[in-house]
Amino acid sequence: MIRALTLLAIAAAVLVEGQNRPASLDALARAALARLDGSVELRGLAAPVTVTRDRWGVPHIAAQSTSDLYFAQGFVMAQDRLWQMEMWRRGAEGRLAEVLGPAAVSRDRQARLLKYRGEVDDEELKVYHPEARQIMTAYAAGVNAFIETATAAGALPVEFVLTGIQPEPWTIGSLLLRQNSFGDATAELQLARSVAQLGADEANRRRGPDPFEELVVPEGLDVSIIGDEVMAATRAGGPAPRPTVLPEFAGITGAIPGLQPDGSVAEPGSNNWVLSGALSATGKPIVANDPHREVALPSLRYIVHLSAPGWDVAGSSEPPFLGVAIGHNDRIGWGLTIVGTDQHDVYVEELNPANANEVKVNGKWEPLRIVRETIAVKGAAPEEIELKFSRHGPIFYTDKVKGRAYALRSALHQPGTAPYLAGLRLSQVRDCKSFLDAANYWNSPSENLICGDIDGNISWQASALTPARKGWSGRLPVPGTGAYEWEGFRKDLPRELNPSRNFIATANHNIQPKGYRPLMFKAVPTPFDRIERLLQLIKPGAKYTVEDSARWQHDALSLRAVADLPRFKGWAASDPEVEAARAEVAAWDGVYTRESRAAAVYETWRTGAGEGARGGRGQAADAEATTSPREQVEARLKSAVEVLKKTQGADRSQWRWGRMHTRSFSHAFVPAFNLPTVERSGGAGTVAADGASYREIFDLANWDRSLVINTPGQSGQPGSKFYGNLLQDWADNKYFNLAFSKEAVEKAAAHRLTLTPAR
Repeated sequence: MIRALTLLAIAAAVLVEGQNRPASLDALARAALARLDGSVELRGLAAPVTVTRDRWGVPHIAAQSTSDLYFAQGFVMAQDRLWQMEMWRRGAEGRLAEVLGPAAVSRDRQARLLKYRGEVDDEELKVYHPEARQIMTAYAAGVNAFIETATAAGALPVEFVLTGIQPEPWTIGSLLLRQNSFGDATAELQLARSVAQLGADEANRRRGPDPFEELVVPEGLDVSIIGDEVMAATRAGGPAPRPTVLPEFAGITGAIPGLQPDGSVAEPGSNNWVLSGALSATGKPIVANDPHREVALPSLRYIVHLSAPGWDVAGSSEPPFLGVAIGHNDRIGWGLTIVGTDQHDVYVEELNPANANEVKVNGKWEPLRIVRETIAVKGAAPEEIELKFSRHGPIFYTDKVKGRAYALRSALHQPGTAPYLAGLRLSQVRDCKSFLDAANYWNSPSENLICGDIDGNISWQASALTPARKGWSGRLPVPGTGAYEWEGFRKDLPRELNPSRNFIATANHNIQPKGYRPLMFKAVPTPFDRIERLLQLIKPGAKYTVEDSARWQHDALSLRAVADLPRFKGWAASDPEVEAARAEVAAWDGVYTRESRAAAVYETWRTGAGEGARGGRGQAADAEATTSPREQVEARLKSAVEVLKKTQGADRSQWRWGRMHTRSFSHAFVPAFNLPTVERSGGAGTVAADGASYREIFDLANWDRSLVINTPGQSGQPGSKFYGNLLQDWADNKYFNLAFSKEAVEKAAAHRLTLTPAR
């Protein structure tokens, strides 16, 4: 009740004086901005903590103890990202419907079905760090301290004011939530459907597993009964609905109903590399990383610098997770890309015809575990749900007619798999050899972890909790009979320390050494374009700088385009417009700059845009079967020209790749808080890809020369000067120096807030 009254007071404070209507959105947003300067007294601190925000919005937190350090990180992250954190937590808990209404019930049910249900005990916590309980307790207390003080001051983020949603206290359990998915289990089901239609050999040939291996259908698996409805069950839930704005604010927000915007990338594009001192102009390693995840508002990443006795680490985390997941301390720098181990399996359970709550295992009927829960629903009656679990995991689809139930077994349902929290261990590593040992505690997400240290060492570890399967590949669903059980988890994931080539690079490609038993078969052939381009750029014997790595991160040359260019040469089109387009592509260098007209033409041609207007790929394929390769190129090029005339206008001088390759930044429910759409260079298959939300390049010869960029800004609070301040620099391929030394932090300082113990 007190909190509800406080929110009403906030709303009243921004009403136009003497009138029964709210002030502008700007006034609401300004009233909700977090305090960045001065002093705040907080219960839970043992000693003062200094939070210095630099001119880019990065908080540099200096504390006198571990507990105070992570208390302050929780407080500061909540200042900048509380709405994002609250919605993430509710999504992971399956509790969105109680604030968003009936449209979120299906999503909540799926979240509850898939969530981790283990105990918050030492088996779980000590995976992340020996002091994890102390650290997480402090961090949660810091988040709660911000909620308490902001509520009392009428300064909760504006989204809470507009919706009336109340942020809830955080616990250690909040920090251990996983937003689980089906992972590659969906690929298993898709392949099973293909086997049913085409047979194992042809389905395998079309899938093109990497590396290639014959496909063996597990004994006892009937692929013919796995229908489209099973696949549909993996997609239950969907995007979250938008919050409803309180009636008194509806007239000024322009809030729209429907689903929330979803940040996305068109194609995976993460890259990382570490150069040894032998390839560096300074004689010290260089570590570079640009993880390509969702590009969204607010950013998926949050840059922070944490300093206390035993801790001095800077880099990025993902709200709401604490610590630094990707970054550097005073001795090592590290980065990551998705490695893609197979952490999921679908088990097809045989139902007891006499009791649908039993399945057959090892020849005997075994009861399912049944969990009944209530989903609170805003504006509607609560929903009672029943969740079922076999020994293999949650039952996501039941086919009583065919007598089968489908269970998901996931490594992420094991203790110690909360994402990114093992970054706490990496933050205190002193050299790259020790890094390999610490990386073994990194269970999720599955990553290529690379390291460089100031002594000149470099290393790489494929890190993920990966099931050991004996005699079966995990590429297809398996019967739940007991014949296809995991035999623990693998201890043989590949690694390197100081390779003779003097660098390590990964780009979501097949990293498995020759003769190594495959970790995972990709759903489609692995794209090697980015790693091949990186291998072209990193030349033996050269001496590279941080600036070279910056250029490589934005390298927009497409090897697939270069390979296609000869198809546009040595002939002329009869149509003048098509011929002009052909000549332009033929003379192109294959670089996807924002200004490139040839890139726009080529990409429209490559993707077959406009073929739907000509009858779709079916008719196009029929036509191609009766025409020559050159005629096929010309026909598709003519279609591409028509598409560009419709989408970019008849004046071909205005055609450019940047108009096609854009990034939008939409607020969850208030269009007035959207940021401008920006154009990007790069594209699918280039090192630059679709644009990483965060980039880092660490100079181990001088940490203060390290480069980073986030997008669109550090703060998730509309109206903050750090809400979108980095957006244009990100679009223009620019960086800023991440201050690390005390002198550099002081020089970059723009705001200073002191957190003091309450008296």
